[in-house]
Amino acid sequence: MFDGFEEFDLPTSGGSIRTDLRGFGDSRTPPSAPDHVPHSMREIAGEQVEVMAALGHERFAVVGHDRGARCAYRMALDYPGIVIRLAVLDTVPTGDAFRRADMDFSLGFWVWSFLAAPEPVPERLIAHDPAVLVNHMLDSWSDAADAFPAAVRAEYIKKFNDPDTIHAICEEYRAAATLDYQHDEADRGHRRISCPVLALWSSTGAVASWYQPLAIWTDWADEVSGGPIQAGHFLPEEAPEETTHRLLDFLTPR
Repeated sequence: MFDGFEEFDLPTSGGSIRTDLRGFGDSRTPPSAPDHVPHSMREIAGEQVEVMAALGHERFAVVGHDRGARCAYRMALDYPGIVIRLAVLDTVPTGDAFRRADMDFSLGFWVWSFLAAPEPVPERLIAHDPAVLVNHMLDSWSDAADAFPAAVRAEYIKKFNDPDTIHAICEEYRAAATLDYQHDEADRGHRRISCPVLALWSSTGAVASWYQPLAIWTDWADEVSGGPIQAGHFLPEEAPEETTHRLLDFLTPR
């Protein structure tokens, strides 16, 4: 839930652009709607494509972690001529996560149901003491005790003191349990990711324990590679050198 970022790599210039998802970080929070549409990954993906077009980039590779990866694969499905390479970090598609949900999922990924609970229950509970939630997630999902120094934690906690940010994150999880799941199920067996896909995941986390990630992504894409990284959920922070090496090897034109 803290990883609503995507990085867009530009093959022609060799540069990259990093964005927050709407409602995350310093991005604006759109008005809510009863059907959660503004916070669906389909809407967010379309917005990200618009951002890149406004910056002059019509085709690009995408790297996403956690929530950012969910937006990234939706971009690849909805805009196949625009996304030329896709890297997803420590994630399986939302539809597959809900399809396989069991007791382990319910207890281990309790944020999926807690944050998707009706408004204003999770919003009020989080706002009461944001530091408790932030520190619990950073500590329990990470294998490296020093992955998040005090200054970084303080920045996360600062964002979670903003009621609009809290609401946007909760709305995104409500959209995941409804629209995102429905969109994945509608696409299953009918639409495929046409660009090459790199899937990386924590060797010790839930994705490795509960799923066969390469097999799941192969159900969605024609060309899939990847494997585990010795780290917890936060691959870029916990294993920056290995994660960077794997990404550059995948993204560098040959």
